[in-house]
Amino acid sequence: MLRTILLTLLVLIIAVGGGAGSVQYALDRFEGFGVLEVGQWSAYPAAGTPDSDPYAKARGARNGTLALGAAEGLIFHASRDAQGRLLDRNCTYRITGATPPARFWTLYAADRSLQPLSPETGMLPALHSREILRGENGSFTVIVSPKAQPGNWLPVNGSGFFVLVMTFYDTPVASSSGFSDLVMPRTTLVEEAGCRG
Repeated sequence: MLRTILLTLLVLIIAVGGGAGSVQYALDRFEGFGVLEVGQWSAYPAAGTPDSDPYAKARGARNGTLALGAAEGLIFHASRDAQGRLLDRNCTYRITGATPPARFWTLYAADRSLQPLSPETGMLPALHSREILRGENGSFTVIVSPKAQPGNWLPVNGSGFFVLVMTFYDTPVASSSGFSDLVMPRTTLVEEAGCRG
């Protein structure tokens, strides 16, 4: 009798633990359906709509995030540089180029669960389109680095990998008609700056 109870408990522990572990793995590793990829940036235009896939809904519920509706905007993520390497907090990166048309956009660094990194420098952990310094043609350069940089600097701290999050508000990109000629900035490792640590 005791053996049957112990075996039943063991089976339940394996079933519940394995089920919870597989859900956690799927939410952390599987990107979901309907991804829009532009260079190293990816977005989910259907997130926040009734057509959103179950993984996106579960990820949003777990992280406590609210997705923007299709008429509100679109969120892009980049976890790798243009060469395909994971973004490392110990390295310095250069983001160059232009953005799709939008009334307003923000850029910040986040951890792998998309929680914003809080810099130790006391600076705001995000940049936005109204404060960015631009070239004559409207393009810009942002340096993402743990060390202070001149110009547009996005500070990161700590160690490990991070994700860049760029959110466009009130943009035609959020509708399917804006996908065809989409242009996103490019993120490259600044080789001469190296990586600390």
